[in-house]
Amino acid sequence: MMRKFFLLALTSLCLSATAQDNFGPVFKKINTEVQSNSKAYSTLKDASLTIGHRLTGSANGAKAEEYAYNLLKSYGCDVKYQPFEVESWDRKTISVKIGSTANDLAPIKAVTLAHSPVAANVTAHIIDVGNGLEADYQPLGDKVKGKIALIYLGVLPGSPKGTGSLHRSEKTAIATSHGAIGVIIINTVKDGVLLTGTASVTGKLIPIPAVCIGLESGMALKEKLKAGNQIASIAMTNFSGLIKARNVIATFKGTEFPKEKIVVGGHLDSWDLATGAIDNGIGSFSILDMARTFKKLNLTTKRTVEFVLFMGEEQGLLGSKAYVAQAKKDKTIDQISYMLNYDMTNDPKGFSTTRKEMEPLLRGWGEQITKIDTAYKNLIQSGAGLHSDHQPFMLEGITTGGGAGGRLPNNSGPYYHSDGDTFKLVDEQGMKNTVRFSAMQTYALANTPKIPVGKQNEVALEAFLRAQNLKEPLKIAGEWRWKD
Repeated sequence: MMRKFFLLALTSLCLSATAQDNFGPVFKKINTEVQSNSKAYSTLKDASLTIGHRLTGSANGAKAEEYAYNLLKSYGCDVKYQPFEVESWDRKTISVKIGSTANDLAPIKAVTLAHSPVAANVTAHIIDVGNGLEADYQPLGDKVKGKIALIYLGVLPGSPKGTGSLHRSEKTAIATSHGAIGVIIINTVKDGVLLTGTASVTGKLIPIPAVCIGLESGMALKEKLKAGNQIASIAMTNFSGLIKARNVIATFKGTEFPKEKIVVGGHLDSWDLATGAIDNGIGSFSILDMARTFKKLNLTTKRTVEFVLFMGEEQGLLGSKAYVAQAKKDKTIDQISYMLNYDMTNDPKGFSTTRKEMEPLLRGWGEQITKIDTAYKNLIQSGAGLHSDHQPFMLEGITTGGGAGGRLPNNSGPYYHSDGDTFKLVDEQGMKNTVRFSAMQTYALANTPKIPVGKQNEVALEAFLRAQNLKEPLKIAGEWRWKD
């Protein structure tokens, strides 16, 4: 009986969502404009050629900020910089050597992980800690102390069913807590691809050096460790210091509820091994084109919409944390009704949301989109994760979401954070699909009479994060603010 009642209620919500939100005519205009005139692909291509990588705090990073600002200005948007100053990091020199004795060390290809120390020079025995989870350390006791931990980035083939994984930063934090004096992380991608990224859960310097090596080299090293001792020497220098960066914000002020805000964000910055076309060129340049589309069509919205290009995501969500910190300081954080995040989003087939209560509304809008193009499958994904610019918003109780169900183009997934993340991987229609479907969702969120979710209070937020199994990673990162 209760199940029937729930299904009837859900059906009623879907019907009411469709009835109150007849956005089809505007959706068609958005679709026509983007399919005919999108600039997402061409501007990303131009930026990749003229700027290169977009590392926060570097000269290239500043060029990227100016590029986005000037592009939005050229579209006629109300645009501003949001400056922030943070401690940042950049790699300088790296040397990793491995062998069976200290006198028999041979160089191995490696890349430094942020935020390794400014200077480090360690030589020690290597110890294999498998997946690098807390459970992997229990049988080893204090044997890890004073050694260099060898850790697989994901989940090793042959691991027990249900074995979870953690971010490289969380695995590094666990290794440090067990007394390791260095970390070597094995990438999961074939053909020696090296991956960079942060090994810091806080975005600040870590006390031990951390490097990544290729899959083949790493698995061969694991086999050698079965046969006997292996020693590693890790020597590196890096930069760390205060840097200035700028988020770029284009604002479309609401007509009826100007103090209710929809934030559409994604990170403009990239790592420095390549041009960051996939991570996160396809997301950030799609956002730029959403703003262009809104301006070109002179779309008006009941709620204020901010299109935000964050810097510093790769070094620890620095720009989005700065945005949220400023909103809390200005006492405008409660004005943010919803945050949409676009990080490596491509060719979405539906929408994601952290709150199941949003599903009927999203499905109703999706039905209007599928009438325009059946390439959109109206998939709805509910749930939450970490490690992108939605996180600071989510930890304030704000509902987040974005595009869902798409696939990265040209098998580009393995190349994120690597020297292979170049523009040749980008697909033009995939970007157009991100722009048009996401512009439609943004328009709908900004114009629906009532968004059925509000800001979660501390009790509700704690229960939500526990239910999403996010307590452990947040605790490792020092961001779990509730008692056990």
